[in-house]
Amino acid sequence: MADLSSLSPQLDAKKCTCRAIIETPKGCRNKFDYDPDSGLFMLGGLLPEGMMFPFDFGFIPSTLGEDGDPLDILVLMDAPAHVGCLIEVRIIGIITAEQSEDGKTESNDRLLGVAIHSYDHEDLESISDVSKTLLDQLEAFFASYNKQRGKKFKVTGIGGPKKAMSFLKTGIQAHKKDARK
Repeated sequence: MADLSSLSPQLDAKKCTCRAIIETPKGCRNKFDYDPDSGLFMLGGLLPEGMMFPFDFGFIPSTLGEDGDPLDILVLMDAPAHVGCLIEVRIIGIITAEQSEDGKTESNDRLLGVAIHSYDHEDLESISDVSKTLLDQLEAFFASYNKQRGKKFKVTGIGGPKKAMSFLKTGIQAHKKDARK
């Protein structure tokens, strides 16, 4: 089976589009993680009763973040996708964050994208088009989610498509460099 994390992201920098793979669908309490060794999605955890993912959560293939994993993305769409779904997205921004555990702090930024096939979110071009209320709720979700895992999560800023695309290109270059090792 092909390693999904090594698929082409099919980045179109001009249109700010690429492909994402969904690990955990919107509305799900189960947190799934892609396992490149088996090519399968493994149950990585369970959220407490009453808590669920607010949007589809996944990664951009052929990228590498500071944490050693592909870059994370939260995808806004009209209805939940399924685990392992490959989706074309428009990158609208980035939520920069620090995650701390056992006295160690690292960056754990999240890209924010809109599914190309979305009616509800088709007008969103930038993170600045997303309501402050929704952004505050996303921050609260990630803080609570990480607290459940014994980690601290702190949003350090947000950026629009330009900053997000720079971050994404850096992640693609890091993956290429790592693949050459």
